[in-house]
Amino acid sequence: MNTFIKHLSFIVIIAITFTNCTTEKKQNPFHIGKHHVGLLTDSTQVKDLKLIFPNDSIARFSIKGDEFTGQNNDIDIYSTEGKKLLSLTPRQALDSTSVIGSVHILSELYKTDKNISTLSTFKDINENYNISSIDNLINAVVISVNEINASFTIDKKELPANLRFDMNLNIEAVQIPDEAKIKYFILHW
Repeated sequence: MNTFIKHLSFIVIIAITFTNCTTEKKQNPFHIGKHHVGLLTDSTQVKDLKLIFPNDSIARFSIKGDEFTGQNNDIDIYSTEGKKLLSLTPRQALDSTSVIGSVHILSELYKTDKNISTLSTFKDINENYNISSIDNLINAVVISVNEINASFTIDKKELPANLRFDMNLNIEAVQIPDEAKIKYFILHW
């Protein structure tokens, strides 16, 4: 009886291991979640970017002026075809162990669970997420969605003329046209 239990336990362990190995999903390199963009996560360090983007070009721009000002320097990711995909901002400038603080999504290839990309419209955002806030800036409105730590930028040219020039206006979601296009969006970590 004791041998039977050992064999049964061994078979169960093998079955569980086999099931876990075969059902493991490969990460979509263009999927956006609250804590990741493809293989890039909120704990990825700058020094690991070459491992995450092995086929893409990584361009780092030096800080203009004094290197000790503490300003962040962005890291741009380009596809093999030369198209700018992402712009990453490390939390600490000039530190290869710094984690990424924000990811500027520039390519339509990247999409959220709810299929939101740079090709989406305000209607898409409004129908799929709870809008946390709307900020009225000089040339754009920024729609924040805390659910995914994202802010979507819409150019004011997409808004009715009476909303374009007064920065003191409190713009509400009902005032933004459904067809207003997303210029870009940023994930904040």
